[in-house]
Amino acid sequence: MKQLTLLVLTFFCMQFSSAQINEFGLYLGGSNFIGDVGATDYIAPNQLAVGAIYKWNRSTRHSYRISLTFSELEGIDKNSDDPSRQIRGLEFSNQIIELAAGIEFTFFDFNLHQGGFVSTPYIFTGVTATQHDNFYYNNLGEIQSEDSNSIAIGIPIVLGYKATISPSFVLALEVGARYIFSDELDGSVPDNSELESLSFGNLNNNDWYTFTGITLTYTFGKNPCYCGY
Repeated sequence: MKQLTLLVLTFFCMQFSSAQINEFGLYLGGSNFIGDVGATDYIAPNQLAVGAIYKWNRSTRHSYRISLTFSELEGIDKNSDDPSRQIRGLEFSNQIIELAAGIEFTFFDFNLHQGGFVSTPYIFTGVTATQHDNFYYNNLGEIQSEDSNSIAIGIPIVLGYKATISPSFVLALEVGARYIFSDELDGSVPDNSELESLSFGNLNNNDWYTFTGITLTYTFGKNPCYCGY
């Protein structure tokens, strides 16, 4: 048992000693929905979004990134600028859990070991998987739960700006839209095909939602030998 413990500890020590710069931290911001119910403003956070984020800085110009975010998407027709939606008067809220993974590219070198203040704009894209509840509207415009949930795949398009605020912490502000390959997040298209007759809205356009917020990450790992690509 002692030999096994020593072997495991040695393995992890080797991993951390050879690790490149890592970042781990928190995300705090807001979300807003863009679809067939509610307002259609692209950046208008109205619900809290919180999560965790991890980055592996593969070079001074790009990082591999993964995040898990919890939020609630809300749509209220009366908040829309469209008179027809205001008259219709539908509304919903849908709790979501988003897992996102992809690559973050910086506009300038972001070397965490050069010392002093370092900052740069960046973009992030990849793939998202969003778990959401399924529901629909009956002929009276009332929400009916389908007592199930689904996972919708999407593409994140994120623009941000990050800067070091100390030798160990990085603060970033970002706005990120998610294009979802689904039209079910607002209940305008029921998940159950037997309820297809209750679908409404523009069936040729899928749902979107946006996160607007900040990340605060803690950096750890030895001074990396960055790759040249």
